[in-house]
Amino acid sequence: METTDLLKKVRKIEIKTRGLSRNIFAGEYHSAFKGRGMAFSEVREYQFGDDIRNIDWNVTARYSHPYVKIFEEERELTVMLLIDVSGSRDFGSFEKFKKNVITELSAILSFSAIQNNDKIGVIFFSNTIEKFIPPKKGKSHILRIIRELIDFEPENSETDITGAIRYLTNAIKKRCTAFVISDFIDDNPGLEQSLSIANNKHDVVALKIYDERETELPPIGMVKFKDAETGEYVWVDSSSRRTRQIYSKWWLDHAKKMDVMFKKCGVDYVSINTREDYVRSLMTLFKKRALK
Repeated sequence: METTDLLKKVRKIEIKTRGLSRNIFAGEYHSAFKGRGMAFSEVREYQFGDDIRNIDWNVTARYSHPYVKIFEEERELTVMLLIDVSGSRDFGSFEKFKKNVITELSAILSFSAIQNNDKIGVIFFSNTIEKFIPPKKGKSHILRIIRELIDFEPENSETDITGAIRYLTNAIKKRCTAFVISDFIDDNPGLEQSLSIANNKHDVVALKIYDERETELPPIGMVKFKDAETGEYVWVDSSSRRTRQIYSKWWLDHAKKMDVMFKKCGVDYVSINTREDYVRSLMTLFKKRALK
């Protein structure tokens, strides 16, 4: 992509997503994603209603009057985006490809993070780790991430979510909030275990992106399909009712399997349709987390 065109696209994404993160998500993000714990802030005189467990006995003895320790939430977080850049992201049947939605969601989360003074980093993955951007703060860092989201070309087209999650667990030593943004079309049997291990160390959130056309086959006769990840072609008789039923069952079974897996691993998640407004889906997720 030409530099001028790339900068125009970066600016367009920045204007849209920064506004959304500032005006809609800022408060919800802060409530939904807690800091690392409570840190000592100061000592003040005891007031009626204070928890007596917080009395600072050394200061109390010195002044012959009760004083209590005040604690504040350690707000700063490290946020990691695990972004699926495999071939299946290049699919869309309406106005947007899955990769367009992934880009906008990632940009919104990035701006929400820096508005809350959090660090943010990115892991681009296919069936290997394509690129790792260490977590940092600042607008220039966010704009770099957006440029990469728009212009990044992976070397591989297949998917290995398990490998990406294991990389996160090994590479990020301190606890972080990790958003795994993918269509989750990956049958690796080790995915559940790796998710569970990662969520014990970090706070993992899954954003499952899908296109409505993926949920069922239209009856349009013989169709030649290409597997976006392997490059293989296959002819399918979509006019066959049985074929359409088999496909629909596969999709429903896969969606149910993902739902069960996320719940079993304790991972918060939301499914986002490329045709729908993702704002509502993200707000629902954030509010649900804030109530925990």
